[in-house]
Amino acid sequence: MPATDYQGTSSPLTNIGRSLLPVRRDQVHAMESPIGGSASNEAEIESFQRQVADRFHDLASVPSDELLSLPWVRKLLDVFLCCQEEFRVILFNNIALVKKPPMDRLIADFYERTVKALDVCNAIRDGIEQIRQWQKLLEIVICALGDSNVGYQRSLGEGQFRRARKALIDLAIGMLDEKDSGQALAHRNRSFGRHNTSGSHSKDHHHRSLGHFRSLSWSVSRSWSAARQLQAIGNNLAAPRGNEVLATNGLAVPVYTMGSVLLFVMWALVAAIPCQDRGLQVHFNVPRQFPWSAPILWLHERILEESKKRDRKNACGLLREIYQMEKCSRLLGELADSVQFPLSEDKEREVKQRVKELEQVLDALKEDLEPLEKLVREVFHRIVRSRTEGLDSFARGHNPE
Repeated sequence: MPATDYQGTSSPLTNIGRSLLPVRRDQVHAMESPIGGSASNEAEIESFQRQVADRFHDLASVPSDELLSLPWVRKLLDVFLCCQEEFRVILFNNIALVKKPPMDRLIADFYERTVKALDVCNAIRDGIEQIRQWQKLLEIVICALGDSNVGYQRSLGEGQFRRARKALIDLAIGMLDEKDSGQALAHRNRSFGRHNTSGSHSKDHHHRSLGHFRSLSWSVSRSWSAARQLQAIGNNLAAPRGNEVLATNGLAVPVYTMGSVLLFVMWALVAAIPCQDRGLQVHFNVPRQFPWSAPILWLHERILEESKKRDRKNACGLLREIYQMEKCSRLLGELADSVQFPLSEDKEREVKQRVKELEQVLDALKEDLEPLEKLVREVFHRIVRSRTEGLDSFARGHNPE
């Protein structure tokens, strides 16, 4: 279904359903809250809801060929960081209320979800490192068969094809979904907070198999599962009831909103980037009265549909550039297997065209992969920092000086 269908059925987003906040507004006149509400607080919460809706509307409106691309994933993480910062400001402006029941329990539950998201960030960073190793194999192929390696008067020879074939085979093996590859992964504990400077990579540089490359960067345990971690993040994530909205002066709504945003962003990262046990069967049960529910549910549906396509079912990640890499390298590999020497001009021209397609994929990886890794790192550190600030606030509240 094209992206325009979403735009036609959900615009304007602010008219979808009914906000929970008016419920609190109607009730607060009927009974006096011990907390005391304010129009500015209500406006701040409603503004946050609209901002989240608008940002995910932009993400959901992209055409199919941009969904799950590196630029799109980077934009998704930018959206998360913006939402996280606005949520932090709301909590800061209502710090006295945050320390009181039932808000203290809701915030504690939210921080527990964010801790579980840290492992997902580590696994995604490892997946990015895995893509970087595939990038090196693409460079070998392009170096062997591209224009930069061939003299003006010299045709491609058997030596260049042997080198390219070996890299293409290693790439094909490495891109198998882990459940299909049968390769056992060795693990090295390396997280965003710890930098390994032992030089083990240079010591083992003589190993050339992609399986060895894959073993260098994993920072989660062998038994860790992305699917189970996502289920843990979403466990007991439920929309606030009317009495919770009233008792928290409306703050239960942004807490639930940010929890849902966290779950969706982590799920989309797992869908796009290779990582351990990538099951995508996470249930999103978001009530329609939230203005941001329509774009998030629509994105969830589109990504699930993408995962069900015949040529994507066994993919190690739904990232658009991974699909292009697999397709272009497979076509070039089939072509390389069919050539006879001496190479005809038509065949050589066809090979060069396939190599140019690979070069385009490589250019996209060079441009966007490192910025994506920096964003994942920033998400990790922002989650840690926000949780630390929150726990410090709790501690000061319970131990006043």
